[in-house]
Amino acid sequence: MTTAVTRPLTVTTRIGAPTGPAAPDVFTATVYVNTAPDSFDGFEPHHPLTAATHRDGTLLRLVFHASDRIRDHEDAADAAFVVGNYQGADDNAQTWPDNIRTVSVGDVITVTGPDTRTVTLSVDSYGCSPVPAPATP
Repeated sequence: MTTAVTRPLTVTTRIGAPTGPAAPDVFTATVYVNTAPDSFDGFEPHHPLTAATHRDGTLLRLVFHASDRIRDHEDAADAAFVVGNYQGADDNAQTWPDNIRTVSVGDVITVTGPDTRTVTLSVDSYGCSPVPAPATP
């Protein structure tokens, strides 16, 4: 024979848990245009870089949500390259400003991921490769 036991109701939650739907993991990409005369031969650490900005001078930060298409820092850099060549927009509907040249070989893209780790990549003739973070991007 079993006897029903009534337990008091309890609520379990994590302190600081979000109250709404979980925010997606986000990658933020910033493009630095290489302004050296021979920049199209590839990035060199001594090359001067200029950050891509909006017309008002604020830093252009491209945002990409983690998805099947954006799985890591390199995927986000590839997506930034696409946006930087007028082929679409980021996940916040930002497009590449028409007063900045397209993203090209020799430029640098820094990507900060959901884990807050920042990866610096140079644009190569095919894809991107890791480089040390420039001293003054």
